[in-house]
Amino acid sequence: MEKGLSSTIRVVGHVPGEFPVSVWVTAADCWMCQPVARGFVVLPITEFLVGDLVVTQNTSLPWPSSYLTKTVLKVSFLLHDPSNFLKTALFLYSWDFGDGTQMVTEDSVVYYNYSIIGTFTVKLKVVAEWEEVEPDATRAVKQKTGDFSASLKLQETLRGIQVLGPTLIQTFQKMTVTLNFLGSPPLTVCWRLKPECLPLEEGECHPVSVASTAYNLTHTFRDPGDYCFSIRAENIISKTHQYHKIQVWPSRIQPAVFAFPCATLITVMLAFIMYMTLRNATQQKDMVENPEPPSGVRCCCQMCCGPFLLETPSEYLEIVRENHGLLPPLYKSVKTYTV
Repeated sequence: MEKGLSSTIRVVGHVPGEFPVSVWVTAADCWMCQPVARGFVVLPITEFLVGDLVVTQNTSLPWPSSYLTKTVLKVSFLLHDPSNFLKTALFLYSWDFGDGTQMVTEDSVVYYNYSIIGTFTVKLKVVAEWEEVEPDATRAVKQKTGDFSASLKLQETLRGIQVLGPTLIQTFQKMTVTLNFLGSPPLTVCWRLKPECLPLEEGECHPVSVASTAYNLTHTFRDPGDYCFSIRAENIISKTHQYHKIQVWPSRIQPAVFAFPCATLITVMLAFIMYMTLRNATQQKDMVENPEPPSGVRCCCQMCCGPFLLETPSEYLEIVRENHGLLPPLYKSVKTYTV
């Protein structure tokens, strides 16, 4: 503004509080006329130091108060003292970075490097001391303090993806794979099954937003074969790829872990067949060496199996007569009459 259209006043507050200040502008030759402009402001007066804690880094991120780990941070304190009231004061700064690190300096600027991700609060206590001449011409040491803080969110680049899941599975069996991201969320994750482990092209899969460092994938295979999970993850800082091979067996064919029971069953069956073969061979040998069966067996065989073993019915009848003498004759005598 032009010099003739501006005005400045200086105010010194002796007690803390909030004081409203009003201003109005009238014509220079008419103090009682209607004001041509008005203004109003609330002036806060405090007994503590006033200033701002500013954090900067060479790499800027799109999120407010977000910074990179393992990259130097510049933390500065900017004192608000437009009247230079504290130009002769000596300052002492006590820093607390929220991760267990503390330091005391005489400089209002420090540099610090966070090694882990997370949200941290930087706290600063400022002490200002100066000498002031009292009305009785004596000198007294005056002191003012102030407490300031700033919240920081530390991010890091994606260093990789850890895949936890099976490498062998059957068809129609639900599979779950856990992805652990070695980096800072939020993340954009994209994955697809391929016959070979090849990087994903742009637009080859549908991205999923992940707000944590872990994510679970579920899938059910319908066809046997060799597959590869091709996984891509990225945040605003960097991106990375990872692969996970898996072999799918048909549901009717058991994997190698069941080979031992099958081999045992086959061995038992072969042993049983060999036993039966040797047993039959032994029985045939006994029959050749003893062609005549024992008398009891022969008698029983003659009674029960006679009709099948004897060549003629007359032989059968003869045997029946010998064994059943008291039975009536099988054939009645035929009488002949002559007229």
